[in-house]
Amino acid sequence: MSKDLGIVDVLRMFGFDPSCRSKIVRHQDKRYESHELLRRGWLDTYQCFQSKPVFDNLDYIISFIGVGGTQARLLGVYKILGRRVGNIGALPLGCPYKEWQSNPYYYELERQPGFETLEHRVIIEWGPATQAWHQYTKNKMITQLLPKGHLLRLFTDYLDFTLTHGELRYLFEHQEANSEWRARLAAVAGVYLILATTTGRQYVGSATGIEGLWGRWAAYAADGHGGNKLLRNLVITDGAYPNSFTYSLLQILPKTTTLAQALEWERLYKQKLGSMATGLNSN
Repeated sequence: MSKDLGIVDVLRMFGFDPSCRSKIVRHQDKRYESHELLRRGWLDTYQCFQSKPVFDNLDYIISFIGVGGTQARLLGVYKILGRRVGNIGALPLGCPYKEWQSNPYYYELERQPGFETLEHRVIIEWGPATQAWHQYTKNKMITQLLPKGHLLRLFTDYLDFTLTHGELRYLFEHQEANSEWRARLAAVAGVYLILATTTGRQYVGSATGIEGLWGRWAAYAADGHGGNKLLRNLVITDGAYPNSFTYSLLQILPKTTTLAQALEWERLYKQKLGSMATGLNSN
């Protein structure tokens, strides 16, 4: 991607009219984890509720999500259809943030078709003024174009993510687009946690070998249980699973870790979390 190419340049190629009244917005709110809102399908609603009339007299907003530092990833282009009183705006099913409806403004936004090729792929440099989360549209520099299929957040650290089962499956179905995730997870051994989100029950496991965590998690992506007895029973008997499983890491270990060493770490975390007494570990 040319360093001289800006976001307006690219959007124009796909039909965006740069003469329209528009703003660019970057979602990164300390009160709410933006990527969690995105994965649950609540981010579109979140941006509709505003405490100030920041989208008045606009035709469109171009939405981004912060991806670390001063960068931002394109979410989409939204047409502003109108503005209503905040408490009229509806929340998505299961969304717990009723305080959004206490905002005085609710904007009706409509995602515009035609930009799907760019959504979740274009990364721009927002600049040092990240607190200025909404700005009149500027031709900010594009720093990266991610491969198609790169829907997940960028990998940043081993201990700062939780994947849903759908996201885990997506990683393995789009390995080329998520090569950074594969490289990082294959580079280490470790102890991981599988959480049954409907009950809070936990399963602790460990991974070693040539493919490390990536190789072990491939089994969970394929069938949801990886051959574990209690997980398999849950998948077979409860229709909520495996989609209600989440996956995260508890301890990173070097690839030179032996199976016996990994199992000792696994035993320690089972003891700490009580996953044998009240969780999903049978031994």
